[in-house]
Amino acid sequence: MKMLINSPEAVVADALRGLAAAHPDLDVDVEARVVVRRDARAGGRVGLVSGGGSGHEPLHAGFVGYGMLSAACPGEVFTSPVPDQMARAIKAVDSGQGVLLVVKNYTGDVLNFDMAAELAEEDGIRVERVLVNDDVAVTDSLYTAGRRGTGATLFVEKIAGAAAEEGAPLEQVAALARRVNEASGSFGVALSACTTPAKGSPTFDLPDGELELGIGIHGEPGRERRAMMPAAEIAEVAVGTVLDDMANTAPVDGPVLALVNGMGATPLLELYGFHAEVARVLEARGVPVARALVGNYVTSLDMAGCSVTLCRADEEMLRLWDAPVQTAALRWGR
Repeated sequence: MKMLINSPEAVVADALRGLAAAHPDLDVDVEARVVVRRDARAGGRVGLVSGGGSGHEPLHAGFVGYGMLSAACPGEVFTSPVPDQMARAIKAVDSGQGVLLVVKNYTGDVLNFDMAAELAEEDGIRVERVLVNDDVAVTDSLYTAGRRGTGATLFVEKIAGAAAEEGAPLEQVAALARRVNEASGSFGVALSACTTPAKGSPTFDLPDGELELGIGIHGEPGRERRAMMPAAEIAEVAVGTVLDDMANTAPVDGPVLALVNGMGATPLLELYGFHAEVARVLEARGVPVARALVGNYVTSLDMAGCSVTLCRADEEMLRLWDAPVQTAALRWGR
């Protein structure tokens, strides 16, 4: 496989150097692998820290900035960052009001963030942790016990980040983040496997003419494989699965935030066409769409495919979603 890299060993460091060159409003420590908003401690607000393996860009470093994350810790490709990284990030953003850790439900992330939180608490920093586990497709996988954390991470980071920007206290920001996660569900579809720089070949075998339903963002197995289907049929499966699951956990009425997220190799032409089908299914099910976002936000390197994330949003969530944000990957209202 041809890749636009120098070497597999340098791919994360090179990407961080590029991020620093493109976005001087970020403090990028390439050696320590920590990305911090330059004014993270200004204003005495709650800090938000997240992170995970690289390869899911723009998640998470692309969401560091005004109205969203205070810092992010990129690990190696598909590998959790280490506790020292996270502890450094927590210390860098703490203004005395405490720090919220947004953790996707993958075993390495959970363990390492827990250890980092303990280190921070020993230093007198108040820490809250919120686990994102929105994937309705698979209960257990190669990387996690319980549901995986996927597209709802963006909703949690944006809405909680806006609350922190307004000066909400730590307990309130954490409670809101948990509420967003509980009101969300995601379902992913793969049309092709991804290729990690170190391996240089697809991470799993997906024959021509087949797709995998319920795939994870690391190439974990989904629910089932089927013959390739038109976008309309894929939308029926993805949206129907999410809504059926949410009926047991989220409010059964009200509008949704809708994210049609590309997995890295699917062009916007296809993603917008797929969103049209998602909107059609939601309308047929009597679910109004309050806000929609289409694009590559929680990716899996060069995987072709997409995921659908829905969040039953109340008025407070919608107000905070609309609040100004300025990051490398998400910006409006400023």
